[in-house]
Amino acid sequence: MTGSLTAAATAAYHRDGYHFPIRAFTAPEAAALLIRLRETEAALGGRLEGRMNQKPHLLFPWLHALVTHPAVLDAVESVIGPDILCWGSQFFSKPAGDPAYVSWHQDGTYWGLSAPEVVTAWIAFTPSVPESGNMRVVPGTHRAPVPHTDTYAEANLLSRGQEVAVAVDPAAAVDITLQPGEMSLHHVLIVHGSEPNRAAWPRIGFAIRYVPTHLRQRSGERDSALLVRGTDRYGNFAAEQPPEAPMHPDAVARHAAILDRQLAILYRGAAQPGKLGATIAPAGGR
Repeated sequence: MTGSLTAAATAAYHRDGYHFPIRAFTAPEAAALLIRLRETEAALGGRLEGRMNQKPHLLFPWLHALVTHPAVLDAVESVIGPDILCWGSQFFSKPAGDPAYVSWHQDGTYWGLSAPEVVTAWIAFTPSVPESGNMRVVPGTHRAPVPHTDTYAEANLLSRGQEVAVAVDPAAAVDITLQPGEMSLHHVLIVHGSEPNRAAWPRIGFAIRYVPTHLRQRSGERDSALLVRGTDRYGNFAAEQPPEAPMHPDAVARHAAILDRQLAILYRGAAQPGKLGATIAPAGGR
């Protein structure tokens, strides 16, 4: 397998469930990315949030360029191989002094994918350190899924407020500290979370979910993803396409349909609608 990570770094990822820091962009490039985000938010009249913050790379060409950037994909290829789909992306933003947090959880609990061969590239737009509520992970917890409960807590950044239903020892957690332009990779089943932002600056990270092309969706819904490297010889996901221009009407329409399908998967069997307002489907079917 090729890629930009060393053999030792790749082995550490598979052993521990994460790897950081990876320098994907220079500090000036990271500053430019933050400016692009602020310009995008200004054009929208507010924060990039809600449904628009789900797969925004299908709405804005500059984010499509980010999820397909060689520096990101080279690292991802090291852990999941050369044929890569981008299954999702979103910003995790905490303004200065924001009480928002992320509970201890595993990402893949409700995703419906056929295997846990999923990696998240988390790119720091601003310093992500303990003061600002950086991501924390519990090494080695990616080897098996654990039970979760849905809390729907208002301050929880997760759509259902999901959290593990087992004890977590915070002393065992590792701080994923990143400077702007650095990124981390973490496994879909690593137990992770983050504390509120107590810093005087916003903590902003862009999380991109990548899967190898042989995965499939098991929920019964027709899922979709964007081919970003290599060849898709399986066709398990409907092919997504880049946006023609920022918020192009055709891209907006496609994005809305894609989100309806994906949120039906993510909220399948949930007791109540999540923060993104998906229709609830019973556990046994729609």
